[in-house]
Amino acid sequence: MAETHHLSQAAYDRLEAEYEDLTTRGRVEIARKIEAARELGDLSENGDYHAAKEEQGKMEGRIRQLSVMLENAEIVQGDNGEHVSHGSVVTIRYAGDDEVERYLVGSIEERHDDLEVISPSSPLGEALIGAGQGESVTFTAPTGAQLQVEIVEIG
Repeated sequence: MAETHHLSQAAYDRLEAEYEDLTTRGRVEIARKIEAARELGDLSENGDYHAAKEEQGKMEGRIRQLSVMLENAEIVQGDNGEHVSHGSVVTIRYAGDDEVERYLVGSIEERHDDLEVISPSSPLGEALIGAGQGESVTFTAPTGAQLQVEIVEIG
């Protein structure tokens, strides 16, 4: 069973547009590059041809990734900002630390404003989901250490 990808409507629409662009304009453009490189002659020593084929491979990989993601997408609606949910921007403070850190809770495809992303399925993400501003949550880090964070702000 494929993994469900939780996306906001805006992220879903952006990924769908990228998919459509790559499967139409992108494929035509790369085919032209490959054909132009073929016309240059010997393919074994043709850098343009090899570069175009490599670009084609990367593009097809991204198309497959987008296809699976869109096929298994679940559109999530953030709540009114009272609780951490998929797509929330959350400011946290680790216990014993004065510094605050700001993260986006969601899919890496939701990334914006150069925010670091916390997966909702990560230990910290699972602890944060559903918690409210001012609450402290505890989670087990991958190292096995128990860590506590305070939710300073949900935006």
